[in-house]
Amino acid sequence: MPSLSEETGGRVERLMPGATIGIIGGGQLGRMMALSARYMGFRIGVLDPTPDCPTAQVADFQITAEYDDINAIRELAERSDVLTYEFENVDADAIDQVRALAAAPQGTDLLRVTQDRVNEKRFINDHGTETAPWKAVNSFEELDAALDEIHYPAVLKTRSGGYDGHGQTVLRSDADLERVRARGDRGGGFPPSILEGFVDFAFEASILVAGNGEDYVTFPIVRNEHRNNILHMTIAPAEVSDEVAHEAHALALRLAEGFRLAGILAIELFVTKDGRVVVNELAPRPHNSGHYTIEACSFDQFDAHIRGIAGWPLEQPQLLKPAVMVNVLGQHVAPTRALIADHPEWNVHDYCKAEVRHDRKMGHITVLTDDTAETVAGLESTGCWNDLKKA
Repeated sequence: MPSLSEETGGRVERLMPGATIGIIGGGQLGRMMALSARYMGFRIGVLDPTPDCPTAQVADFQITAEYDDINAIRELAERSDVLTYEFENVDADAIDQVRALAAAPQGTDLLRVTQDRVNEKRFINDHGTETAPWKAVNSFEELDAALDEIHYPAVLKTRSGGYDGHGQTVLRSDADLERVRARGDRGGGFPPSILEGFVDFAFEASILVAGNGEDYVTFPIVRNEHRNNILHMTIAPAEVSDEVAHEAHALALRLAEGFRLAGILAIELFVTKDGRVVVNELAPRPHNSGHYTIEACSFDQFDAHIRGIAGWPLEQPQLLKPAVMVNVLGQHVAPTRALIADHPEWNVHDYCKAEVRHDRKMGHITVLTDDTAETVAGLESTGCWNDLKKA
């Protein structure tokens, strides 16, 4: 493949329009990455097992195969100048095997840290940033010892895998612990895990940081509300003190510099009642809580990701107007579509997934506003999201 790039002298090789970006994963995040890349003049390939997946609908070509198919990953690399991914459960070893064929600006260290919750917690703590108290546990004996130190309530999570609450068990009492033991007795075993103490937080938040391997910029800190362990709503910006905002931005930059980040990193946070900022998890990709940036910011998280992996310069993004983003799950598709004609203020995003399923993320709606509280109340008053119980 002829080179379509020029050296910048930095960590990331600069791509020129006309180059091809290969995306591993064809869901909505890949779709929105591809749309941003299209505006910049890049071509897009995607690897996904589902024919005509959301990303493929806006791509130049699709390789239809499983994510761990090394031959398919090799083919994607051969047809691309740069590889990226839309989810973190990608085979880092497979990417390393094809790096002679296509650049991987995000590297694989970032993947290996964020794929393993113990590695992730260590990395965060080693870079001067607070997390919940935690212990690695690999047996029931180690779990008992960790509980003696951390105490109830706590959360038992598998070291790898899991999302939207999957792979997690809340332990509030010995009765919950016995249920975990019973699963093991029934052949469930004890997978490598991590025990985390509860954080007495005022609310959940997140912040995005983007880099091109040398320079880093941050988006605003936003407030998130989860229902049934799935992100329901994001309010931008979060109403926080200057001290909280400063710490969120500072820790985001510390972590980005630690990774020599190329692309975007989402950092899920707890803001405590006494004003501390505690990191919960990292996501080495665009994030659901960053969708508001498409309408509300001077450039969005997908633009930032593409610019970062393409080695382009990054300007500090500006929040142009406060916004509220709400997810549209499968059960919300029909009621929200029925109201589109009544809400010209709704910026409706449909991910064009072939199958509508309960609790599956099918799209989102963003509303720009001068009064986020009023907008939140207005969205809830439609009744479209009445099935989601508040915590």
